[in-house]
Amino acid sequence: MAIVRQTLVYDGPGGPFEGVAAWDDAIQGKRPCLLVLPNVLGQKEADNLKAEALAALGYVALAADVFGQGKRTTLQAEDRSRYMDALNADRALLRDRLAASLAALKGLPQADSGKVAAIGFCFGGKCVLDMARAGLGILGGVSFHGVYDRPDLPNVAPITAKLLICHGWDDPISPPDATVALAHELTASGADWQLLAFGHAGHAFTDVGRVGTGGVAYEPRADRRSWRAMADFLERLFA
Repeated sequence: MAIVRQTLVYDGPGGPFEGVAAWDDAIQGKRPCLLVLPNVLGQKEADNLKAEALAALGYVALAADVFGQGKRTTLQAEDRSRYMDALNADRALLRDRLAASLAALKGLPQADSGKVAAIGFCFGGKCVLDMARAGLGILGGVSFHGVYDRPDLPNVAPITAKLLICHGWDDPISPPDATVALAHELTASGADWQLLAFGHAGHAFTDVGRVGTGGVAYEPRADRRSWRAMADFLERLFA
C-alpha cells in the first residue's frame, strides 16, 4: 500500500477552491471515487485523513472545498459559521460548488468517472443530500450526523442516488421531527434510502476529540459502527 496525498486547486463559482486528493498508488488503473464533504469549519486535516482512509479501502477520494481557497474557520471563532451561513442562504450556489468539486474529482486520472459517490459530515452531510436532491450524478451518498433541512429548490424525480443516513438519535441539530421529515421527503422523491440511528449519540459523533455537552460530542461506538456501515454500503454500491 502506498497512499499518496495531493493538493488540488480547481475552479468553480466564487473560487478558486483547494482540496486534497488521496489514492493508493500501488493499485493499477482507474477505481471508484468519492467526495469527502466537510463540516462547518471547511476543508481541513480531519477531512484529508478521511480521504486517506478511503484510499486505504481502494478508492480515490477528494476532500473537497466548498467555501473557497483560504476560507477556513475554527471552533473557537465567534463567527465560525459565516461561510456555511452564506451557502445555507444560497443553496443554488452550494449546488453549483458541489458540482465543481465533483468535476474536479472525476478529472483525476485515477478516478473511474462512472463510479462516483460522496460522504459528508454535519454540514457536509447536508451537502451529500443536496447532491442527491439535485441529481448531480453520484451513484450514492453517506450522510454522517447531517443537517436535513430541505432547500428551496425542486428535487429531481426520482432521486436516483442511493442514500445511507448515519444519525445520532440525540442530535439536537437534527431532532426526531427533522429526521422523520427527511424520511418522508426521500420516500416521496422515490429514493432508495436507509437510516441507521445510534442510541446515546448526538451531533458530531465522528469528530474525534470533540468533547461537549448538549448532544454535540464524539461517540466512539457510533463512529466505528457508522464507518463499517459506510464501507459495506460502498462495496455494494460499486459492485
